[in-house]
Amino acid sequence: MLKRVLVFTTPTILSLKNCQLVISVREMPDEKATVPIEDIGVVLIENQQVSATIPLLNALIDANVSVIICDNRGMPHAMLQNLDSNTMQGETLRDQMAAGEVLKKNLWRQIVEAKIRNQARLLDKLKKDGRILKPFYANVKSGDTDNREGIAARIYWTELFGSQFIRDRSQEGVNVLLNYGYTVLRTAVARALIISGLFPAIGIFHRNRSNAFPLADDVMEPYRPYVDEIVFGLWQRGMTELNKDVKAELIKLLYCDTVFSQATRPLSVGLSMTMASLVKCYAKEITTLAFPRVKRPN
Repeated sequence: MLKRVLVFTTPTILSLKNCQLVISVREMPDEKATVPIEDIGVVLIENQQVSATIPLLNALIDANVSVIICDNRGMPHAMLQNLDSNTMQGETLRDQMAAGEVLKKNLWRQIVEAKIRNQARLLDKLKKDGRILKPFYANVKSGDTDNREGIAARIYWTELFGSQFIRDRSQEGVNVLLNYGYTVLRTAVARALIISGLFPAIGIFHRNRSNAFPLADDVMEPYRPYVDEIVFGLWQRGMTELNKDVKAELIKLLYCDTVFSQATRPLSVGLSMTMASLVKCYAKEITTLAFPRVKRPN
């Protein structure tokens, strides 16, 4: 079942009644709307005057709903997650912690190859030259020791947005849209990891003492082009300011189609397929991660 994403951008009171999320607008407290908890996948609290009761938050967490809290700039800042959401979590964690460098380097090679392939496919889909990335996704070395990911990224951004564009998180315009989209993606990836029993703080390649979700940063790489496609469409329409309408478009990321070898699934469902394959790789049941491929034009 495809879960709903609820975004709260105005002062609102959120509470729980009969396993339903109850929504009350502060100016009209007698007018209420309800949503079944079981239908919700993500709750994004953007307005600083939204209040939520503890029983509601516990019910959302028990249902593995990602509760995302934004800062005063409207950027996702924190997330509540269930710490015990998978009955096999202990076994999965032991397998994850036991993973050696050979396995991690092989997994990172697959991630880098899948990412660059999807970047190339997106360029083709947008009628640009995806062939320029073929030398970089072909024969990626274990651990990507020659940094094909970084070299390919510079070529990719120039081909996608033009020679004047520089990917810089601190810059305005397209960069802000990318930042927001990647944050939404990262949150969805972290949720899928935890539901699968994986520990996001133990990464494959990314390592940073101040980063609580390095594994999410690893696994999300091949999914980034899905964000890039949405941002490219907004940029073409001249929509480069991070306003309410632009945020709504970026959140649609969670519903976009992801194409696997034998199935097409919404991104939020596709993530669970990727995480299931990662769990099996850590358990040494399989050797190949399942990633979607950006669909090329017919």
